Amino acid sequence: MSKRKNPSDSTNLNANFCDFLMELADYEKNVSRNIHKYNAYRKAASVLAAHHKKIESGDEAKKLNGIGEKIAKKIDEFIHTGKLRKLENIHQDTDAQAISLLTRVSGIGPVKAADLVRSGIKSIEDLRNNQKMLNHHQLIGLKYFEDFEKKIPRSEIQQIEDNLKNSIANMDSNFTLTICGSYRRGKSESGDIDALLTHPSLQVSDGKKKQSENMLKNLVDELSKTLVTDVISIGDTKFMGVCRISNESLARRLDIRLVPHDQYYCAVLYFTGSDVFNKGMRAHALEKGFTLNEYSLRPVGVTGVPGEPVPISSEEDIFDYIDYPYKKPEERNL
Repeated sequence: MSKRKNPSDSTNLNANFCDFLMELADYEKNVSRNIHKYNAYRKAASVLAAHHKKIESGDEAKKLNGIGEKIAKKIDEFIHTGKLRKLENIHQDTDAQAISLLTRVSGIGPVKAADLVRSGIKSIEDLRNNQKMLNHHQLIGLKYFEDFEKKIPRSEIQQIEDNLKNSIANMDSNFTLTICGSYRRGKSESGDIDALLTHPSLQVSDGKKKQSENMLKNLVDELSKTLVTDVISIGDTKFMGVCRISNESLARRLDIRLVPHDQYYCAVLYFTGSDVFNKGMRAHALEKGFTLNEYSLRPVGVTGVPGEPVPISSEEDIFDYIDYPYKKPEERNL
């Protein structure tokens, strides 16, 4: 997945609040490593991004689900002063800034970034002068750092989607491919490309691992003729790599997951997002006596133990089972 995901876009009336909340979220995740605060800031930003009017005060913001007293006070501070004292302190912390920068390199997580900073590596130039400290994924992330920082226009993802589908059809017309994430939710640009792939022959009950051997590798070999430029990693069910549509275009991060056919629509729902929408839908499923994840929808009996997965042949089936009004992908940008 993309290293930087921001709910801010041209239709977001609260983009200024979302920007500082996402910056605080990145700090909590990468520097403080406080996942609870990270999730709280992310959720608040998503809620504000989806709100239909511009927020005028912290009290108004508190009426929204997911925004508490502390975040409301930060909104008031920003409205009254145009800045945040906490962010200004973060900006003056050179180590924190260095860690935040290094975690933007694909493959470098918070722990590795902190280790690098302790070693005196605090910039992209420093990284390029110390490549022996990086693994294969991190070297590719460094190689394409500037390209990966740039958002991918929807029109370019459509070209990549066409290329993927043509290559797949050349191998076997029974494959089904869906590009998920913000692209499927109708956004004008995305940070990376997450594709899900399935085939009717892949069924969990039939031992998917045995059947899927070489299937993904053969596909990537085919894609390497026209689209894929670098392989970060590849297994039986997941490919991580780099693609570009021409020699003149930017390099883009591409992930392909090979999913069993009987798990496909739960996976499509999960990887389409948004995170906030998924959490709300999972909570509703529990209220209706089901447990929902990226693999299956299962009834929960009186003992609290999930039963066998129910058969799913479309996303709409999932909504129907849990009595949840169907939302088109573009309506899930919460």
